[in-house]
Amino acid sequence: MSHMPNVPTNEQIEKVRSFNRFYTRHIGLLNEGLLESAFSLTEARVLYELAHRHPVTAADLGRDLGLDAGYLSRLLKRFDAKGLLRRTPSQDDRRQLLLSLTEEGIAAFAPLNQASATQVAAMLSELLPGDRERLVQSMATVERLVGNGATSDPSYNLRPHRIGDIGWIAYRQGLLYAQEYGWDESFEALVAEIAASFVRNFDPRWERCWIAERHGEIIGSVFLVRSSDEVAKLRLLYVEPSARGLGLGRRLVDECIGFAREKGYRTLTLWTNDVLVAACGIYRAAGFRLVKEEAHHSFGKDLVGQTWDLDL
Repeated sequence: MSHMPNVPTNEQIEKVRSFNRFYTRHIGLLNEGLLESAFSLTEARVLYELAHRHPVTAADLGRDLGLDAGYLSRLLKRFDAKGLLRRTPSQDDRRQLLLSLTEEGIAAFAPLNQASATQVAAMLSELLPGDRERLVQSMATVERLVGNGATSDPSYNLRPHRIGDIGWIAYRQGLLYAQEYGWDESFEALVAEIAASFVRNFDPRWERCWIAERHGEIIGSVFLVRSSDEVAKLRLLYVEPSARGLGLGRRLVDECIGFAREKGYRTLTLWTNDVLVAACGIYRAAGFRLVKEEAHHSFGKDLVGQTWDLDL
């Protein structure tokens, strides 16, 4: 079954544009001088870079900030005229000039830097601690997803489940399977029932839940549930789209297999559907064998259910 095309909706586009308008207005970026200073937003950003990094060439500075070379050259000349900028020949290549701030430049930047910190502190102080943390985490998420960090950091950690995880897992799986396979809300209900039953009857001696987390966000999970003294069930394996390709699905399955063997189970079993091709590939590679297939109509679709077993 083909996935839905990865095209943003008009509503999503307008929400991002609306947020951009709100935030630029909220922190005063539309004013002629940033934070009641004599500097524009771009000038303040260039000052910030020069104050917080080693001497840099104009070419590198322009590339890192995405500034037009001609525009940056004119801006730097204004800094020269005010005595804010120092140009030093590079020891590696005397033809290159390294840029840094003079003492006057550092003195000009200091009140701007302090005013920015004060403005943000005032904004955050109006929020309750929980809301403040959510705002900071959300900003970090925006920076990571829109910037270059979306796929550059593969690290994650696994932890046991805790309060709040069950509702999140039901929500995310319901949403993802609706988006990717067109399944209806009855699947979300099934996930919620399975997860709630796990928590209600949880026996840590024989059962386990693994939550994969990266940058404070859940990116995957899996459950191992006791069926009998000899049989355990692997349930509700899922990996967020942003974490696919990291080997996380296989890692979660391997954790289940290792735990089941440690506890002395003889068989690890699971039920899935044949349209979940990536998951079935993980099970097959881990040594599971397909023991049963059966057509059924569930979640608003005609599906083929599969039972896979692994002899431990």
